[in-house]
Amino acid sequence: MSHSHKLVIKRSSMSRPPPPPPTTNKDQQHQNPSLQEINIKSGEKERLKELLRERLLECGWIDEMKALCRAFTRKKGRNNVTVDDLVHVISPKGRASVPNSVKAELLQRIRAFLASTAD
Repeated sequence: MSHSHKLVIKRSSMSRPPPPPPTTNKDQQHQNPSLQEINIKSGEKERLKELLRERLLECGWIDEMKALCRAFTRKKGRNNVTVDDLVHVISPKGRASVPNSVKAELLQRIRAFLASTAD
């Protein structure tokens, strides 16, 4: 009797770069204003969020996530599903399925914005 074995590789562990080293308060004091301060002053964060919504709608990602939520709710029964259940099940799939082109565009916009605010 032969058994076949499948090798399962988690994509998330392969595709993410290592996190940057933590910054200390001393490091932060020597940097330009924090990204949070820039967001509050400029409204750039809201503009980026709106761009992200538009791109995800254009590529069908939002409809895909809605369909996953509906399918999960139908499977478990409407009265047996909480928002937390949906977030727990759908979030990993959602993060993994954002098109690379959308990620790249947002990253480029963030970098351009930060470069334009640098002294």
